[in-house]
Amino acid sequence: MTTIYHNPDCGTSRNTLAMIRQSGEEPEVIEYLTHPPTRECLAWLIKEAGLTVRQAIRQKDTPYDALGLSDPSLSDAALLDAMMAHPILINRPFVVTAKGVRLCRPSELVLDILENPHIGPFVKEDGEVVIDAAGKRTDSTERS
Repeated sequence: MTTIYHNPDCGTSRNTLAMIRQSGEEPEVIEYLTHPPTRECLAWLIKEAGLTVRQAIRQKDTPYDALGLSDPSLSDAALLDAMMAHPILINRPFVVTAKGVRLCRPSELVLDILENPHIGPFVKEDGEVVIDAAGKRTDSTERS
């Protein structure tokens, strides 16, 4: 089962969800702004994605600066507290599959953990070609 922690107002999140669906899966979609993960789940997502808590914080269009979260002396626990109090600080989208967990920024990182990464041609909402008509990934995150 695939799960996406999704923000429908985010283009990256919408592109990621579209790639999952184009792979033939209908994921569990959790709109994390209204249904945030538990603190334990969030810490697990971050760890399994191979990130630090600081790497999983969204700065743009959030209260990051107002809350003083750039202070390097803040502990992971303090950063997690802020993310739980303000879910908009959770970067997105996190995707969980049987093959692993990724923070899918850019959205095409989801292809690395899909059961069926051969989804056919795919163009992002902004017109960027991720997979061309020949089925070749065109992004810089292509894995060998």
